[in-house]
Amino acid sequence: MAATGLRALLDSVRYEVLPAGATEDKVLAHVPRDVVVTVTASPVKGLEPTLALTERLAAHGHRVVPHVPARLLRDEVHLKEVSDRLRESGVDDVFVPAGDADPPAGAYEGALPVLRALGELGSPFARVGVTGYPESHPLIHDDITIQSMWDKREHATYVVSNLCFDPRVLGEWIVRLRRRDVTLPVHVGVAGPVQRAKLLAMATKIGVGESTRFLTKHPSWFVRFAAPGGYAPERLLTRAEQALTAPSAGVAGLHLFTFNQIAETERWRRELRDRLDG
Repeated sequence: MAATGLRALLDSVRYEVLPAGATEDKVLAHVPRDVVVTVTASPVKGLEPTLALTERLAAHGHRVVPHVPARLLRDEVHLKEVSDRLRESGVDDVFVPAGDADPPAGAYEGALPVLRALGELGSPFARVGVTGYPESHPLIHDDITIQSMWDKREHATYVVSNLCFDPRVLGEWIVRLRRRDVTLPVHVGVAGPVQRAKLLAMATKIGVGESTRFLTKHPSWFVRFAAPGGYAPERLLTRAEQALTAPSAGVAGLHLFTFNQIAETERWRRELRDRLDG
C-alpha cells in the first residue's frame, strides 16, 4: 500500500475495548486523546459497565463511543434514560448494533427500531454507527445484512464493519455496498496485533464482549492468529490497498479490535507509522 494511504488510515483509528476491570487504566496509559475509544456491551453484564466506563473515560477527556445494543434496551423509556445519561457526559457518538442478548431485554429485536426511536427523541447524538458484515454473519444471509444497512442509512451516519481477514472479501463487500447506494462512510474493522494465547485467555475470562463472542463463533480464526506467518494486520492492510484507498470506497478509517491488548495495539500503530515516515 502506498505510504500516504496507509498513513492516513493509521491516523484515523478507533480502538474497541472491553469494559473489564483494568481497561480504564490501560486506556489512560496508552491511548492518545485523538484516538476514539469504543466500549463494547455485554449481554451478560448489561449496559451498566459500558455506561460507567464511558463516563469515566469521557471525564478524562477521551472521545468515547459506547455500544448501545438494541437487545439490551427494555423500552423507549430506558433508551431515553441511557441517551440522557450519555449526553450529560458529553458523548455525541453512539454505536447501535442489534446485540447478542437472547432473549432480548425488551421490545427491540434489532437496531432499526432503536434508530427510529432516537429520531423521535430529537436525534440526541450527532453521530450514530451501525454494523456491517464483510464476512457472512453466522445467522443472517449476506443480502439481508446489506439490505439492513440500506434501511438504516437515513438514521445512521457511518458503518463499522465487523472483522474480516480476507482482503478480497472485504473489497467485494465495499463494492456491493456502494452499488446498493449505501453511501455512509465505513470504518473498516481490523483485528489488532493479537496474540492467540492472550486472545484465548481474554475469551475465557470475559467471554461476553460482542467482538469476543463473534470470534468464538469462528474458531478457525484462532488458527489465523496462531499459524507461523499467519495473521498480521499490516499484511491485511497492504493486501487490501485498492479496496481501502479507492476514492469510491468511502473508507473513513480503521476500527481496531484490541481485545484489551491496548498497549500492544498502540505500539504496533506507532511503530508502523514510524516506518512509513522513514
